[in-house]
Amino acid sequence: MALDLSKIIKAYDVRGLVPEELSPEVARAVGTAFARVVVLPEVADDARPAVVVGRDMRDSGPELVDAFAAGLTAEGVDVVRIGLCSTDGLYHASGVLGLPGAMFTASHNPAAYNGIKLCRAGARPVGEATGLVAIRETAQAVLDSDADAAPAGAAGQVTDRESLGEYAQFLRDLVDLSGIRPLKVVVDAGNGMAGLTAPAVLGTAAGLPELPLDLVPMYFELDGTFPNHEANPLEPANLIDLQAAVVANGADIGLAFDGDADRCFVVDEKGVAVSPSAITALVGLREVEKEKAAGRTPTVIHNLITSRAVPDLLSAAGARAVRTRVGHSFIKAEMASNEAVFGGEHSAHYYFRDFFFADTGMLAALHVLAALGTQTHPLSELAEMYEPYVSSGEINSRVPDAAEATARVLDAYRVAYPGIEVDTLDGVTVSHWDGHPQWWFNLRASNTEPLLRLNVEAADHDIMEKVRDDVLSLVRAGTEELGSDQPETGETE
Repeated sequence: MALDLSKIIKAYDVRGLVPEELSPEVARAVGTAFARVVVLPEVADDARPAVVVGRDMRDSGPELVDAFAAGLTAEGVDVVRIGLCSTDGLYHASGVLGLPGAMFTASHNPAAYNGIKLCRAGARPVGEATGLVAIRETAQAVLDSDADAAPAGAAGQVTDRESLGEYAQFLRDLVDLSGIRPLKVVVDAGNGMAGLTAPAVLGTAAGLPELPLDLVPMYFELDGTFPNHEANPLEPANLIDLQAAVVANGADIGLAFDGDADRCFVVDEKGVAVSPSAITALVGLREVEKEKAAGRTPTVIHNLITSRAVPDLLSAAGARAVRTRVGHSFIKAEMASNEAVFGGEHSAHYYFRDFFFADTGMLAALHVLAALGTQTHPLSELAEMYEPYVSSGEINSRVPDAAEATARVLDAYRVAYPGIEVDTLDGVTVSHWDGHPQWWFNLRASNTEPLLRLNVEAADHDIMEKVRDDVLSLVRAGTEELGSDQPETGETE
């Protein structure tokens, strides 16, 4: 019996164990389905259908790419392979070439996993609401059928293309670092794709001019077994090496990337992590000023878990701040529909209109380096301006009935605070921000597990702790405590 693809093709991408779940046979079927559902229906009459394909450093990547390409070429679709790249490198290629794309990566997942992130031409996302369900159903039908359903027309061709230098130059053209003060920068690639992209963008590996950056590399060797630590900087344990290295080297800043290098995390000169909300505000304000200078009214997207400082600061600067659900498909949809210049998530995904409305950790890093290098204060002082409040981070609780636990919390808070604001954009957000003391919290049920995810923010630490502990005591009545865990990013990361 063929594998049930609903186990590995979820809301936003393909992700599974290799080869038990994601085998070459499955990859070929997904390639066939991608051709039929996305590529061929959208190709212009006078154009030859083609797909650009990249991969990360996982050992299973080359075989899966070959199988996926075989599914495409059998349908008459050409394949442009760009080889090793970051996910935002694949988005760049999709954008500049005007081709649909496929990135083979499992992001921060362990070595036994691999996956596929799919996009339409121009890096437009393919998710559950934009074609992934049809791809899954078509691929399932291909796997379940013993007949070769490929058309009798001419097969597509496979070519190889070098894109790293173009990607690096594209990013540098968006943020000019040539005039900043010299900075010492520690970069932890986690043995992931930033080991390829950081030397190209921040250094001279792609043949670009030298920048005033003294790079201190950590774990740049591409190794899909992740021998030093997981390539998931959202987990605090995976930042420890970077934090120590920043202090030991007297560096100005530390940057950490996940496995496919589409997310960027920042550490200040004291070795303290700077929150993604602060980075969203910092980068957002830079993009707002650029829009205003061009005579345009800026719009910035943020998800509902980001700090209240983000919309406060952006609105004060003259931007329209648009709040959306957690998850990259929601962010990207709002980015496009609002022609937003920038978008940020608490999970350290940063989206740019000038980068095809797609997310790129490296471009966010360039903005932070520019902001730091064009003034004299250390990063810790700069970040303070964007982090005026105290947050709990995301805390997970395993519950038998998420709806019942949420109702229990709501009932208690409506009695204790009759005037609280409640909205249901994504889970339940309860806010006392217009009262005293100031606090808000959000409870969201996981899409895949019996978990409730709690985020709390308050104007001071004591209030944050009280609200956090009160909510958790209501949620966890007779349940298992899980403690902090990574947030649900909207792409099974």
